[in-house]
Amino acid sequence: MRFSTISLSALMLAATATPAFADDAPTAPPPEFTVSGGATVVTDYRFRGVSQTDKKVALQGTFTVTHSSGFYVSAWGSSIDDYIAAGSDQELDLIAGYSHTFAGGIKLDGGVLYYYYPGGGHAKTDFVEPYVDISATVGPVTGKLTANYAPKSNALSVGNGAEDSLYLAGDLSAAVPKTPISLTAHLGHTFGPSYLVPDGSKGYTDWNLGASVTWNHLTFGVTYVDTNKDVFLGNRNLTGSGVVGSVGVSF
Repeated sequence: MRFSTISLSALMLAATATPAFADDAPTAPPPEFTVSGGATVVTDYRFRGVSQTDKKVALQGTFTVTHSSGFYVSAWGSSIDDYIAAGSDQELDLIAGYSHTFAGGIKLDGGVLYYYYPGGGHAKTDFVEPYVDISATVGPVTGKLTANYAPKSNALSVGNGAEDSLYLAGDLSAAVPKTPISLTAHLGHTFGPSYLVPDGSKGYTDWNLGASVTWNHLTFGVTYVDTNKDVFLGNRNLTGSGVVGSVGVSF
């Protein structure tokens, strides 16, 4: 406290008052908006187990703005090979959603994802996919269940008119205590027929196991990926087993 004059009573009060520490100062309220993002280099971009880059290196980036209410918008992009979307060499995912964490660490997240492929000519390659997931954390372990549904669209057609697609998945992640290491496991199934199924059939299953190490703003990762499909482009099996390495930076 600051005084312009000092009186005897003030000195006595000061002598008996409890000292004020920095921890007792009012805490600034959290910002209304937060911004996050990052960039990653991966040795192969796998989308639900299927290589989008002919098993070659991809450059990826992301940018997210989150409101304190739980609403968020995000953009995610990656280089792809031209066989994915009628000659396009880019994928841009535009996302709008809402998330809320309840008591007990249960989190609900849902929104809409729009897949945009610039440079794809006049072909219908873009489509919308609403999603919802629920997750829970116990100690260092987090489990998540996800459902993505793409309504009928000509972009998903395998030659029989508009098709839809449903993807169900489960994920586990764990931070190894007192280390910068995290472990992940994933299992998912795509229901078809649609263009999102590698051979246009009724469906397929993908899975992966991964580990990552975080140092400062950098994350180094390695993931084993596989599916129960064999789809070839030349002599490359786009859905076969493989190890994907990654280096990412976040802010």
